[in-house]
Formats: sequence, C-alpha cells, structure tokens
Amino acid sequence: MHLTVVQRILGLLLMLFSATMLPPLAVSLGYGDGAWPAFAAAFAITLAVGVLSWLPVRGQHRELRLRDGFVVVVMFWTVLSATGALPFVLAEHPHLSVTDAFFESVSGLTTTGATVITGLDGLPRSILYYRQQLQWLGGMGIIVLAVAVLPMLGIGGMQLYKAETPGPIKDSKLTPRITETAKALWFIYLALTLACTLGYWLAGMTPFDALAHAFSTVAIGGFSTHDASMGHFDSTAIYLVGVLFMFLAGVNFALHFSVVRPLWKKGDLRALAGYWRDSEFRFYLLLMLVVVAVTILGLHFTATHGSFGENVVHGLFQAVSIGTTTGFTTAEWHNWPGFIAIVLLFSSFVGGCAGSTGGGIKVIRFLLLIKQGAREITRLVHPNAQIPVRVGEKTIPSRVVEAVWGFFALYVASFTVMYLVLAATGIDLMTAFSAVAASINNLGPGLGEVGSNYAGLHDPAKWILCFAMLLGRLEIFTLLVLLSPAFWRR
Repeated sequence: MHLTVVQRILGLLLMLFSATMLPPLAVSLGYGDGAWPAFAAAFAITLAVGVLSWLPVRGQHRELRLRDGFVVVVMFWTVLSATGALPFVLAEHPHLSVTDAFFESVSGLTTTGATVITGLDGLPRSILYYRQQLQWLGGMGIIVLAVAVLPMLGIGGMQLYKAETPGPIKDSKLTPRITETAKALWFIYLALTLACTLGYWLAGMTPFDALAHAFSTVAIGGFSTHDASMGHFDSTAIYLVGVLFMFLAGVNFALHFSVVRPLWKKGDLRALAGYWRDSEFRFYLLLMLVVVAVTILGLHFTATHGSFGENVVHGLFQAVSIGTTTGFTTAEWHNWPGFIAIVLLFSSFVGGCAGSTGGGIKVIRFLLLIKQGAREITRLVHPNAQIPVRVGEKTIPSRVVEAVWGFFALYVASFTVMYLVLAATGIDLMTAFSAVAASINNLGPGLGEVGSNYAGLHDPAKWILCFAMLLGRLEIFTLLVLLSPAFWRR
C-alpha cells in the first residue's frame, strides 16, 4: 500500500475542502450575523492541515492501487467530516460539543439529515447555509463516488446497474475519461439544483430558503432552515415541487445522463423513453406508487388529517420523502398511526436507485433479490431446470447475484449488531431500531425519541450512529473491508 500517495491525495482534498468555508463566511458578512470568525478560523485550520499533509509527499505521483483506493474513499468522508465539524465547534451560536459537531457534520456530508441542533429558526444565516452546503457537496461526492470511483474498485451499486442496463451506460465510465464523467455529472447535478431553486422560489419561498432547500432536496439530504422542516411553509405548491425533485434525485444519475445527452444535442423527445426502458427506474416508480397509495389510504381511513385533500398532500410528500431517504417532513409523521409509520420507515430500506444521491440498500439490489427468490421457488418445483436471473433482456451473471446476497447479509448483520448495542446502552427498543435504520439508510428522522431530532441521545449512541451513517453511505463493503485483517496483510 502506498500510504504516501494516500497522504498526498488527502492533503489535496483538505486544501480543496477548505475553500468551502468561504461561501458561508461571505454569507455571514453579508447578513452581519457575527459568525464569520468561526468560518475564517475553520478555513485557516483546514488549509494548514492540508498543506502540512501535502508538502512532505508532494512529489509522490505513483498510480493508486486497489487498496489505496479503498483508503482514500473512506478517508474522504471521515477526515472531511472531522474538518467539517470545525465551524460548529468554533461558532458561538450554536456552540456544539465535539461529539455533536462531528455528528452534525457526518450527517450533512453523508446526506443523512439527522440533526442534534434545535432552534434552527434562530440560528445565524451563515450556519444555516453551511449545513445545507454540506449536504449539497456530500451529494455530489456520492454521485462521483458511485458512478466514477466505486466501479473502478469493483464495488458499489453501479456494478449491478451496468450489468443489467443495455447501451453505453454499461461501460465502466459514462465518457472516455473520468474527468469528463465528473464534469457531466456536475452539470446534471447543478442543473437540477438550479431548477429546484427556481421552482421553490416561484412556489413562494424566499431566495435564501429556496437555495438552501434545493441544496438538500437534490442531495436527498433533508436538512432544513426551520425546525418544522417543510411544514414551516404550509404550501401545497412547495410540497409538490419538493416531491418532483426528490423523485428525480432518487433516479440513477447515469440514466439521467444517457437520456439528457441526446435530448440536449438532438432535441429528440423520444430520448425520454429511455427512462421507461430502464428496469430499475420502472421498479423504483412502482415502489413509490405503492408506498404513496398505502400511505394516503392509511391516513384517510384513520382520519389523521382534517380532509381527504390534506391526507393526499401529506401522504404523497412523506411517502416520497421517506422512500427516497430525503427526510423532509410536512407533519409529525412519527406520531402517525403505527402501521403507516412502520411502512414508511421500511420503505427507506429500499431507498433510491444505484448511482443516485439516495440511501438505503438500493432499488436494483431489491429487484435482484426478488428475482433470485422467485428463481429458488421455481427450482423447488423443477429441480433440474436451468433458470437464469434476468432483468429486462439481460441475464445477470451469478457473481453479481452472489454479491447482492453478500451485501444484503452484511447490511442485515451490521444493522442487527448496531441495534443491539444501541439498545444495550439503555435506549428504548423503538428509538434504537428506528435510529439505526434512519442512520444506516441515510434517512434522518426516525421514530420515538428521534422523531424530531437526535439531541436527546447520549454521546455513545451518537458515535454509533455516526458509524452507521458512514457504513450506509459507503455501501457497507467499502468501510468493512478496511476493518478486515486480510486487507492489511501483505
């Protein structure tokens, strides 16, 4: 393993990340909220650490090996989460402990959206902006990781997506060079963000709130500038804009690229059919429609809200928000009838598509699990039959199916262990279950004591949940492989 190469890349990442302290610093000066010293100090510290890490090894230009890639990916999130916590520690309001600051930073960068901060409406504008920016940057990092980096390491949901998708997307990169791939993804991500900002603004948000919520919508993050989240606005138009862009952000960005590129270059509207030809997209749409229908009907028959229209609006928004693992709320969904709340929480285990900013196990993996289960049932009736697992017109290699089962087993095992450990610390079972589920699925809000925020949890629980957030965001294997003795043997 070339640790000097890893150190050099890490130093460069820190120097680059230090620049992200400048926009909130400018916001602080513009609004005169007095929080600018925290961002100035965080900028200086992060830049200094980056320079000191980079200088001694600046001449190391060896090619990254497979093991180096795993280390870089994990360090990308852990180290940047640590430096991202600096403004929360250094600011006078809120002045968070190291544990709370790290939790908030990890939650932002992994686009989980779980928060330990209360009284958001009274916070400095620059702090509010910074939280949203963390999610936006984390969301883009996730897209590049899933589409451009993880396939090169031989892991991640995109491996499954490429295995079943016809056409150019099944190549290892969307464009011939990884830099061009990153640029293409940035363009789509930025375009969605700008369109979402405009949509929120036209629907009635202030420009500040529109930009802030667009950041977390497209990143499927869920942070808000208000304690009541989206419920603060009490606007059906705003809710519908949110539903549209949460759904779009939950779609594979490689699929967006394959559809938008010919649409942009040739103006051929028939390119939109590319969405429907994609098996994962169709299954994603079907799951969303089922969860939406169950939620609305459940709210209606339990008369949770005053009118059928309210039940439709709140049911639609919460089903898409929780199903895509965004985590915005328009109402206290954790206080809804138990059946509805559990259905919504379970939908977050599926999450978004591979190669999206969504969390969860991913739609394509669930689709393959269902098909593999159906194949095993058929084999009981026809033991000698050769039955391939097919998605669309593509036969899935057995190695991919095995990887899905391995991922699922590790996901369940990791969830169970963390759930038991959290329960052992004295947290009630419902809170422990939902907190781990909301963290490993990068959802954010849970049930029980973590329905509104995570401020009431003790420090050991917060560190366990930080690990859960990173584990879920890095697709289990990426983080666990570093904990295996085999990885460190020569």
